[in-house]
Amino acid sequence: MKKLSVLLIILLDVGFFSSLSGQDKFETNRKEMIKKQIQARGITDKNTLKAMEEVPRHLFVSEEYRDRAYDDGPLPIGYGQTISQPYIVAYMTELLHVVPDDVVLEIGTGSGYQAAVLSRIVKKVYTIEIIEELGLAAKEKLAALNYDNVEVKIGDGYYGWEEHAPYDGIIVTAASEYIPPPLIQQLKDKGRMIIPVGSSFSVQNLMLVEKTGDKIRTKSLIPVRFVPLTRNIKP
Repeated sequence: MKKLSVLLIILLDVGFFSSLSGQDKFETNRKEMIKKQIQARGITDKNTLKAMEEVPRHLFVSEEYRDRAYDDGPLPIGYGQTISQPYIVAYMTELLHVVPDDVVLEIGTGSGYQAAVLSRIVKKVYTIEIIEELGLAAKEKLAALNYDNVEVKIGDGYYGWEEHAPYDGIIVTAASEYIPPPLIQQLKDKGRMIIPVGSSFSVQNLMLVEKTGDKIRTKSLIPVRFVPLTRNIKP
């Protein structure tokens, strides 16, 4: 009996340290991602870097891709959608210029990763996903990981989420052929929107939209490749 107890303790210890070793690996990979992929490309905002370090990207991809979670590129998440390249997530987050009291709208929840990153910086994130299966999975994942300041809605992101407008920042993670007017209307004065614009059949341009009173200023930033903004064709 005594030998059996000792054996069980050893087996439990092995399992514990194996799990701990796995977590250490992901933490190391995440720090390497930040240093080599993000800081090395010029991201300096402390809030963005801290959020990217805190959010476990590997938990927002399937087991099949978990070992590649911190690679320098997008990964499939099902239904023809992807989780964006880590640098692009950091770049878009930094460009929003958001602060802790801000409220942000995200169009294209996907895996929930971008919303989780933003949630570490701002007061509230509202995020919309048109693919019901993805939206429900992201909602469950975010709740399980205690991202309590993120609210997920299943719907057409083109129309935004008027109920909670205006927003200090709006981030769109799918390419639209033009900037949706409802999103401009829901952007707060002095607010910023980041959106990829262009055809799904070619390289798009990541655009910065700034609103000052009735004036809208747009600036083309970098070429990108995003999945298209899916629509429900109804008002």
